[in-house]
Amino acid sequence: MSNITTDNLWLLKRDELCQIVGFDSLLDSAIKARIDELGFHVGASVVCTQAPRLGAPKLYRVGNAVYSLEKPVAMMIKIQRIESK
Repeated sequence: MSNITTDNLWLLKRDELCQIVGFDSLLDSAIKARIDELGFHVGASVVCTQAPRLGAPKLYRVGNAVYSLEKPVAMMIKIQRIESK
C-alpha cells in the first residue's frame, strides 16, 4: 500500500521519489524556463540523491542527470511524493 502526499521539492529526503505536479505562481518565468530545460517539468520523476545539512543545496536526479537546486527554487516546485509502506 502507498500513501500519496503533496509537498514541495525541498522537503524530499535522500532517496525519496516524487513526481512534479506544478510550480508556484511566484516562480520567475526565466527560472522556470531554465529548470524545464533541465528536465524539471510537470510529470517528471525526481529522486533526491543528496540532502546535506545546514541548508546547503540538495542534489536531485532527473532522467540520467543530477542537478543541484537551492532552497528558494526547490520550494517553488510542487511535487507528489509517494512513500511505499
